Amino acid sequence: MSKLNSNQPVLREEQRNVPQLAWVDGFGRLLDTRFRIPGTDIRFGLDFLIGLFPYAGDVLSLALSGIMVATMARYGVSGMLIVKMLFNIALDALVGTVPFLGDVFDLFYKANVRNLHLMREHYGEGKHQGSAWPVVIGIVVFIFALIAGVAWLAWQVLVWTWHFIIS
Repeated sequence: MSKLNSNQPVLREEQRNVPQLAWVDGFGRLLDTRFRIPGTDIRFGLDFLIGLFPYAGDVLSLALSGIMVATMARYGVSGMLIVKMLFNIALDALVGTVPFLGDVFDLFYKANVRNLHLMREHYGEGKHQGSAWPVVIGIVVFIFALIAGVAWLAWQVLVWTWHFIIS
C-alpha cells in the first residue's frame, strides 16, 4: 500500500479508460488525498474535512465511501475484494466515531485510496479473487451467535431481577 499519500491516479491507464472506474479513481483521491498541508507531505481530502463534524460527518463519509464500493462492485470486482473494501470503510467509520482520535486516524489510514489500490491489484495483477460466501456465512453465524448471547444474557438479567423483586 505504498503511495497512500499521493494524489496521483491509482488505477492504470487502461483501467481509467472505463469512465466509471476513472470516476472512482478521481473520487477516491478527492476523498482522501486532494489537499496537502503546506510544508509537509501529509495529504487529506474531503473525507477528513467531512469527518470533523461529529457523527453526521462520519455517516456521510461512510455513505460516500459506500458509493465508491458499490460502483466498483458493478464493474466486476470479486466478492472477496468487496468484503476487504467494506472492512476498510467500516474500520474507518468505526474509529472515526472517536473524537479527535478518529480524525487523526482518518488523516493517515485513507480507506478510499486503500480500496483503489486493492482494485488496481485485482484488475492488474489478478489478486483478491474468490467468493465472499465463506466470509459472509461466517459473519452471519457470528451475528446470530451474538444475538443469541445477548438474548440469553437479557433473559438472565430479567430472571435475576424478578427473583430480586419477589424476595
